[in-house]
Amino acid sequence: MRDTILLVDDEINILNSLKRLFINDDLRIIIALNADEAMNALKDNKVSVIVSDNRMPNITGIEFLQKAKEVSPESVRILLTAYADIHSAIDAINKGEVYRYISKPWNDDEFRDTVSNAINRYKVVMSLKSGDEAILLSLAQTIELKDPYTRGHCDRVAKYAIKIAESLGLSEEEKKCIKYGSWLHDCGKIGVPESILNLNGPLSDEQINLIKNNSRWGADVARLARLPVAVVNIILYHHEKYDGTGYPEGLKGKDIPLEARLVSVADFYDAFSSDRPYRKKYSSENISKILDDLKGRHFDPE
Repeated sequence: MRDTILLVDDEINILNSLKRLFINDDLRIIIALNADEAMNALKDNKVSVIVSDNRMPNITGIEFLQKAKEVSPESVRILLTAYADIHSAIDAINKGEVYRYISKPWNDDEFRDTVSNAINRYKVVMSLKSGDEAILLSLAQTIELKDPYTRGHCDRVAKYAIKIAESLGLSEEEKKCIKYGSWLHDCGKIGVPESILNLNGPLSDEQINLIKNNSRWGADVARLARLPVAVVNIILYHHEKYDGTGYPEGLKGKDIPLEARLVSVADFYDAFSSDRPYRKKYSSENISKILDDLKGRHFDPE
């Protein structure tokens, strides 16, 4: 079945311009001139991605997308916004109402790339709902293709994390969640462009914020797929630090779920065992020393 894109704007010329961007793609495009038309379309169709203008009569795009989330929670929501509304768009992203925003006037290639990433995100959610272990690992490996330096990373993190979990005497169910969470801990990367992931140089503040949001996006995907809370916790909190200086929420100490504290150690170990665009890999001895130095600051001392 073809993916369906719903475009919402009160100007028919804009809708036609957006529709033409996908004329050569195997996609089904639905257009709506107002929120009521769009809501009816959502009720009658399985929509992969919604793109809505923010400035519409009677209701803003953010308000419409909040309502759309209730009717079709799996649909990925994108906001088309003027420069003056960007702060509102970023706030909507942080609250989970919007996946991404696109500024007017848009760049055609960037618009298509954003929609393509959104379709991939939708497919990830729908696939995860199957709960099939082979599919979970396959999706993790597919996401890794966005960043060639991390190939095999998720599987290695899972193996290290399971060893730690076994040494702590955790249950089989806890170990299964840790394995799935390790595989999927970076699944939010589907919302980060490859150009940023593979940039060999300093990132701008906006690019850093985009990367920091990947854990929220990934956790949202896992929640939509109704994965266990422990899996969601790993995806959302594995960048938190024991001293409270991590992200996305700045949790501290034992407020960080155990499974996330555990996977963060395994994630760090494997990351520093691998070559990256900005540095060469470290030896096991050096990594162990760094981990020991960061005990109680970045990592759970236990």
